[in-house]
Amino acid sequence: RFVERGRLVEGEFRPEGTQREWCDADVLRSIRRRSLAKLRKEVEPVDQPVLARLLTSWQGVTKKRRGLEALLDVIETLQGYPMAASIFETEILSARIEDYKPSDLDTLSAAGEIVWMGVEPLGGRDGRIAVYLTDHAPVLRGAPAAPAAPSDVEEKILDYLRTHGASFFAQIHEAAGGFGNDLVDAMWDLVWKGLTTNDTFHALRAFTRPAKVNTRGFRSRRVASPSTQGRWSLVAPPGPNATQRATALAQQLMTRYGVVTREAPGAENIAGGFSAVYPVLKAMEEKGRVRRGYFVAGLGATQFASGGALDLLRSLRDEPEQPETVMIAATDPANPYGTIVKWAREGLTRSVGASVILVNGALAAYISRGEKQISVFLPDDEPARGIVAREIANALASTVTTGQRRALLVAEVNGEPVARTPVAPFLAEAGFVPTAMGYQLRASVRG
Repeated sequence: RFVERGRLVEGEFRPEGTQREWCDADVLRSIRRRSLAKLRKEVEPVDQPVLARLLTSWQGVTKKRRGLEALLDVIETLQGYPMAASIFETEILSARIEDYKPSDLDTLSAAGEIVWMGVEPLGGRDGRIAVYLTDHAPVLRGAPAAPAAPSDVEEKILDYLRTHGASFFAQIHEAAGGFGNDLVDAMWDLVWKGLTTNDTFHALRAFTRPAKVNTRGFRSRRVASPSTQGRWSLVAPPGPNATQRATALAQQLMTRYGVVTREAPGAENIAGGFSAVYPVLKAMEEKGRVRRGYFVAGLGATQFASGGALDLLRSLRDEPEQPETVMIAATDPANPYGTIVKWAREGLTRSVGASVILVNGALAAYISRGEKQISVFLPDDEPARGIVAREIANALASTVTTGQRRALLVAEVNGEPVARTPVAPFLAEAGFVPTAMGYQLRASVRG
């Protein structure tokens, strides 16, 4: 009689139900409304800080791993991304690998698993490099920008390597002649033109950190510069098939970001930008390998995501109970600010040596190179304002307490003396001591 009157609905309502069940009609309508509301929320685009949380999680920054297998996974995710050689190990790899050891990278290089190539010079003692899995390099690497005609010395080096293959510097010097320093400079010019490389990372470390104390356990007896260690060889030419390269690039972007937006290829200076990989991503969508939609608000409307990344993105929509704070290099590919997402204000740059602090994916602080000037971006309301300020102070202190730095001095915050800013009491709480120059923390202060 209740069913006839419409007060009850008959059917199978519970999961795996096998018998007749009844449900109050109003309750069933309420369930349907809430289910639809939940589904609508799931397909709504997330805010941009959620994308930042996705990237730091997707790339292993929020949960570091150990060992050679983990390091190889990291290289596979990062391959092809232009990174400053001076911070590639100390800030990029160390942000993802617990207790990172340069010897592990050397092991993978000696095993022939990975290769590195120069992208462009940065000043006199640095440059951007790209690292690849050896078998992926030919198809992922594009043709280098047309370099200037090689000098006579450079041409002699290239001719020798074409004839003899991978060679030590002494062999090249003997064949090419001339002054050793001129030959070293020419060798590195060829590296930054994307024409030559080295089978180890020793030469790269010596080039970017010439004053670094020797930690190899012996004093070299070689006459040549430490930046000539290892064997030099020509870079393998890129694969001739443009379609194969576009396919490999699209798959690599998906591996690196999880969610590929129109802005992502531009962040890596990929020739042709988003249009170069769009046909491949579209074909992947048609085959059901990725999904297309508007997943992140405020970015280009055409976005592609893998199923796993999309599930993770939606799970990160709600803020965690405890703040999720990471401090990474401003140029780190896991930092979307300044490339995929706009900076919180003008004047900030993805400079080598600068760092950012992200709290629950939002840009909380920007630390300029030299670390004395900091820009902070605090929420307007409490308790969020105090929580973010405390996380900034603790993140800065951790660079000293974990041994990354011997001391840290904060002189200015948002252009004002640090003592006058809302961050000051939280810095003091974290162990910083007021001085005439600013707030300072030394390793010895906290034992």
